[in-house]
Amino acid sequence: MSQPVEVDVVVIGGGPGGYVAAIRAAQLGLTTACIERESRLGGTCLRVGCIPSKALLESSDRYLEARTHLADHGVTVSGVGFDLAKMMARKDGIVAGLTDGVAYLLKKNKVQRFHGHGKLLRRGDDGRVHVAVQPAPEAEDPGAELEVVARHVILATGSQVSTLPGLEMDWDRIGGSTEALSWPEVPDHLVVIGAGVIGLELGSVWKRLGSKVTVLEYADAPLFGMDGEVRKRMARIFKKQGLDMRFGVRVTGARLATTEDPDDGGPCVVQAEGQAPIRCDRVLVAVGRKPNTEGLGLDALGIETDKRGRVPVDAHLATSAANVYAVGDVIAGPMLAHKAEEEGVAAAEFIATGYGHVDYDAIPGVVYTEPEVASVGKTEEELKEAGIPYRKGAFPFAPNGRAKALGQTEGFVKILAHAETDRVLGVHMIGPRVGELIVEATMAMSFAASSEDMARICHAHPSLHEVVKEAALAVDGRALHS
Repeated sequence: MSQPVEVDVVVIGGGPGGYVAAIRAAQLGLTTACIERESRLGGTCLRVGCIPSKALLESSDRYLEARTHLADHGVTVSGVGFDLAKMMARKDGIVAGLTDGVAYLLKKNKVQRFHGHGKLLRRGDDGRVHVAVQPAPEAEDPGAELEVVARHVILATGSQVSTLPGLEMDWDRIGGSTEALSWPEVPDHLVVIGAGVIGLELGSVWKRLGSKVTVLEYADAPLFGMDGEVRKRMARIFKKQGLDMRFGVRVTGARLATTEDPDDGGPCVVQAEGQAPIRCDRVLVAVGRKPNTEGLGLDALGIETDKRGRVPVDAHLATSAANVYAVGDVIAGPMLAHKAEEEGVAAAEFIATGYGHVDYDAIPGVVYTEPEVASVGKTEEELKEAGIPYRKGAFPFAPNGRAKALGQTEGFVKILAHAETDRVLGVHMIGPRVGELIVEATMAMSFAASSEDMARICHAHPSLHEVVKEAALAVDGRALHS
């Protein structure tokens, strides 16, 4: 083994939480290294998650609009088709450009980058942590294992696809989101197991491109964990769009068909309690994700994981081992790239300054279907369960001038405010571009604003933001345009 590399901070993982933590640590004057086992930086989100899925959502939406909606605007088109290979190439080009951008940012900030698998080894007599870098097999020049010695370590290794008992994953016909982002042809019949964000976004992509899509969900509505009113409305919307939504379904198996199966369908068989076997062309397993904590060498420093494999941390993102921190999908909380980024910044700042903070009450979530769904803060169900008194104001997009001009009037904005203090506790939206509108609500909650504060802000006209203002006014029963 070569001479150890000595740094102030080593980050294991080059995803949103990891590379942002490394950049921020370097900005604060700490010598920093980042270990990532994939050849491209950016983690699941950038390489095979958030970014490529949004690229395909945009392309498929453009196709659907040209085929079915442009006539409403007086635009006459004929012979509309699509080139799937070109869609995929566009998606890959976006990913490549952004991952190259991350590599540039690390270099610009003088962060040493190591291509390999990081593993905790031991704590030295001087208190510093020793980390092994096992070269990635596909590296151009794998070389020998090397060692990094750091005063502080940030674990940011992300997550991977979860599966269910009985699912025989071949990672082709029966696979997860990574596979569903690169299929070479449109499946005639796609079965999606799980009606969460990933399943519904990718299910929407392939439905728009011509697939018959069947969604099997164990819960009684899609988007488990979101506001109940939003879930019920979106169930109706997805069904109206042609997705075969089946709730209360417990999937027991998925496998490739054999010669013993009836020759009356696609190459895959999905089985569920109380239902006839479903034959289909492909299966997308979207039942959640699990943290990448195996093989990290946590036991070398006495770090234990919880029953879900996550690393427990305190309010400063510190683990039970001194000077070892964890962020993102490997700790509790929503598995969201922006949450990981905030934690990465907070961990780096705490290491450098003794202070770092994440406002977990104001982390937005967005579903990029059509229409989009966005939320921040508490749901009505959570407020009721906690016994917190609240008032509600809601306003639809239907009468909004900007929404009418866009031809996208489905949905509403709902604001939940404390009945006594009027402080905004939660905001939930369905509608056009609400993934952008939710920022207003997130900012308001971050500064402990009241619904009256939101209602008093002058909103541009005509804009979709006016629906947020009307919902805030509706909390006090004085919406102007209802």
